[in-house]
Formats: sequence, structure tokens, C-alpha cells
Amino acid sequence: MRERAHPRGVGREGRSGPKGRAPCPPPSRGANPLSAHTLKDGVVVEEHHRTTHSRQLHTRCGRAIRVARFAPHELPAGMGRVVLDTLRAPYDDREVWASLTPGEARQLAGLLLSEAEAVESRTPGSEPHLAVVPLHGDACEVRVRGHALTIDQPVADGGQDTGPTPVELFVASVAACVAHYAGRYLDRHGLDRGALRVTADHTMAADRPARVAALTVDVDVPELPPAKARALEAVASHCTVKNTLEHPPAITVRLRDDGRAPRPAGGSAADADRPHR
Repeated sequence: MRERAHPRGVGREGRSGPKGRAPCPPPSRGANPLSAHTLKDGVVVEEHHRTTHSRQLHTRCGRAIRVARFAPHELPAGMGRVVLDTLRAPYDDREVWASLTPGEARQLAGLLLSEAEAVESRTPGSEPHLAVVPLHGDACEVRVRGHALTIDQPVADGGQDTGPTPVELFVASVAACVAHYAGRYLDRHGLDRGALRVTADHTMAADRPARVAALTVDVDVPELPPAKARALEAVASHCTVKNTLEHPPAITVRLRDDGRAPRPAGGSAADADRPHR
């Protein structure tokens, strides 16, 4: 951690430029890498290496705005911070400012709300095993044990294609679980898992309800000894995710209402507002 005096004007994102300044400043050159800052006794503390889950918004005007969170586990509850940072460019004489389109503004707001929710939830015992928070449009962020995944819809289906769809993630989970079991088998038998390749394809059902009708996973291990092929296939075919699909668990969707006890959500409305993927 390094402490340094704050350059004049840095950290005042979001203010408009002086009178007469064009909406888009000239592109920056030679700017320093993005870094996160927080105040400590009136001095700016650089915390770039302590922030997590950094996400960037690249504006049409060429400005890169970074949104991250500073919430290390040793920090007392309620002291976490959302960090909003951007490059200081040569043309930023007295202040740093950004010009956003309405869509960029909504996207930035989504990122800020997402990080704020994550910082607030980081109290002992309060963070769920898995949480989904909206970002912008159809996009949302899935959080699992400190990891973050962006889920979206293709442009053709009304999304912005910033991540895979929920169905693609479902197919990927099957393929990844097969790959995990296959890789462990290769390790146990002293075989190179570096050449392992797993691919998957799926077909959607033509009728209702919306669902995956067929899923095929192909495992390719070049130069695999024939004597090991059948055993590898048997091991990979009994991975946890595939077992779960073949022995479906009870799934309950509950609606939480104003802090009261959750109640099961109905299924009829879900069919009426069903996403494409």
C-alpha cells in the first residue's frame, strides 16, 4: 500500500466540463493505469491491489470508468467501499469528468448498485451461497463464493450479449463437470490431462414448457490407451451434475415479500413471460 498526495482534481468523476467544452474530450494518451483510492486521515491511499471484482465501462467518448469494491475480510462491518475510478488524461486540467450516453449512464448505475449490494452483504453469516443481482437490461451478475459471472441474452433476443445465457451456463456446467471427472481420472492414472477437450451441444424442445430436450457431451483425449477408454467414459458419465439431472432434486422457487416468510411462487405467470434462452 502506498500513500500519496491526491493530484488536484482527481477523483471528481461525473462533473461536467467547463463552459464550451465539447461533450467528448480528445482521446487520452500515456495515462497511468487505473487505481482505486480511499481516504485515510486526509491522505489518499492507493488500494489497487486490494480491490476485487473490478469491472470497466468504456464510454463512446473513449473514457474508461472502473467500478470495484474495497471490502477485505479484515475490514470491520460497514466500512467497505465502492470504488469509482477513471484515468487522468492530459486534457484534464483541473477536474476529471465523463460524458455518458443514457445507455452508458444506466449501465454505470447498474454496476454501482451491484457493487453496493455486494459490499453491504459482506457481514459474517449474511452472504448467501449464491446471489443474482441485476446489472443493466437483461444482464445480471451471479455471485458464488466471491466469484462473479455475467449472464445476458443475445442481441437478437433483446440483450447485449455481455455474457452467456442461463441455458448456455447450464450446458456449460454439465460439460465442465464431465471435464472435471475426466481430468481427475487421467491424473490418477498418470495420463496427461493437458490434451483433454470436452465439447457440448444442446437442442431446445419444440413444445412447452421451455426446456433443453437433448444434450450431448463429447470427450476427446488423444492417444488415450484403449484399455482406459471405457473406464474413463464410465467415470465421466457419472459426474455430479449429470447424476443430478438423472435424479432430479426438488426445486422450490419462493417469493420473499417485505421481509416476511418466503412463499412459493406460482408457475403460470412464468410461462407467460418466459425468456427465449
